[in-house]
Amino acid sequence: MRSRGWHFWAMLLLLFAGGALVNFWERAGEAHVGRRELSQFPQQLGAWRQSGADARFTADVEQVLRADDYLARDYVTADGRGANFYVGYYATQRNGATYHSPLNCLPGAGWTMREPGVIHVTPAGGGAPFEANRYIVENGDSRQLLLYWYQGRGRAVASEYWGKVYTVIDSVKRRRSDGAMVRVMVPFAGDEAQALRTATDLAAQAAPHLPAYVPD
Repeated sequence: MRSRGWHFWAMLLLLFAGGALVNFWERAGEAHVGRRELSQFPQQLGAWRQSGADARFTADVEQVLRADDYLARDYVTADGRGANFYVGYYATQRNGATYHSPLNCLPGAGWTMREPGVIHVTPAGGGAPFEANRYIVENGDSRQLLLYWYQGRGRAVASEYWGKVYTVIDSVKRRRSDGAMVRVMVPFAGDEAQALRTATDLAAQAAPHLPAYVPD
């Protein structure tokens, strides 16, 4: 009987402590982190330079996207390579706004995704390599090499599952759920290996700059 009574009071105490902790985090809200606006992202990334003006989505697309800040920009190199670079940043994911996975968005826009894989990207100038998802995507006559990953709070991961797990952990430990989805797309006609090298190169050049806009 004494053992049962001890377990009851211990469980009751844990329930009260858990409820108090949840209530505290709800009242405290998200921790504020300083960052730069994505419109200020470098126009020059190694051999890559910005081509044209940053793209802006329609109001309907922005309403679905629900990003707090985003960048959609074309980059080119002097030898004629080109790529599209996108970052969608969310200051908090507590209100239901969250990363839009290409696995959902692109098929809905008419793209077919095939040949899934994971590659390693090594940031230019050093830094720990990270994993990014790799796909071939097609829409009519358009064929592109796609790389994307999830970044924020000091991590860059390919897995959407682990991205969600880390978001929950950091929401509790650090009062933060901010982060971004980063995507590189390279159009190509024949040489898939070259397209992958091109996409990986731009990702590697962009990676060291991201923490100023997607805070660690």
